[in-house]
Amino acid sequence: MTWTVAPEPPGSPAALALWRAYYTEVSDRWYLLHARRRTDPDELEREIAARSGADLAPPRGLLLIARYGGEPAGSAGIRLSPDGTAAELTRVFLYARMRGRGGAALLVGAAEEAARARGARRMILDTRGDLVEARALYARLGYAETEPHNDDPYAEHWFAKRLA
Repeated sequence: MTWTVAPEPPGSPAALALWRAYYTEVSDRWYLLHARRRTDPDELEREIAARSGADLAPPRGLLLIARYGGEPAGSAGIRLSPDGTAAELTRVFLYARMRGRGGAALLVGAAEEAARARGARRMILDTRGDLVEARALYARLGYAETEPHNDDPYAEHWFAKRLA
């Protein structure tokens, strides 16, 4: 089986399924840690609907979908800063059954290349403390922790990497 990565509209069936799986996993992890419960289904539906991913559409954004053996397996998105010098990496996700096969590094690399091709010289991202796998991935791929670049209430760690 081989990996492929290609841009896809945020509203495509594969993108929507990956977004639902991503949001369900990170939301459940947060609620289990802080409230000892899973995400309320109504809340989940509201949040998924409110964050459509429209900001990941060209020209200021891009959503990449990874496929393994032709089947959707993961996603990564970028959003260009207003001045175009930085790109924010977001929605990096692989279905649990696809992890450990090199797909995450492939997705991040493809996102970096896409950002570079659009003129960005730096990639930035944020993540939470409980997402230890994500933090380990970013460190392994050359990202360094930095000062906060946003005020996201769920962000606890901010990373950056020079792309030039």
